[in-house]
Amino acid sequence: MKTVYALQPIPKSIFLAGPTPRDEETPTWRPEALAILKSLGFDGTVFVPESEDWKKHDRYEDQVEWEWRALERAGVIAFWVPRDLTPNGEGSARMPAFTTNVEFGLHASSGKCLLGYPRGAAKMTYLDRLARERNIPVYGTLDDLLRAAVDRAG
Repeated sequence: MKTVYALQPIPKSIFLAGPTPRDEETPTWRPEALAILKSLGFDGTVFVPESEDWKKHDRYEDQVEWEWRALERAGVIAFWVPRDLTPNGEGSARMPAFTTNVEFGLHASSGKCLLGYPRGAAKMTYLDRLARERNIPVYGTLDDLLRAAVDRAG
């Protein structure tokens, strides 16, 4: 058990929010994010909404509950949205980020969010507009987003 008493620093944490690939062919962006955080010397907690082996699982309800709890507990929610609507071999989009849209909307007023997406990512106008309306910083690279997340996490 880790105990935090009054006036002690609250443990820093970052949730890596954003789309998860829908097929085995599309690589996930989160290992790169973890490498960046490590290179920045981040020593807090990182919530990663993917399995440790990066494989899909069939425990959807458990996944949703875990994500909701982690999003609430995170000190910073770093949204990286490399949205890819290109069809995969199964005919569905590789990384549509539809759930990410909802999560961003739910947490946009929390004061914990940062938004990043590669320039040219599809269908980002609305999220970008919402971010600017809520004074959420917007970044064009994963590296810049995570540097800001580390700074904000303290």
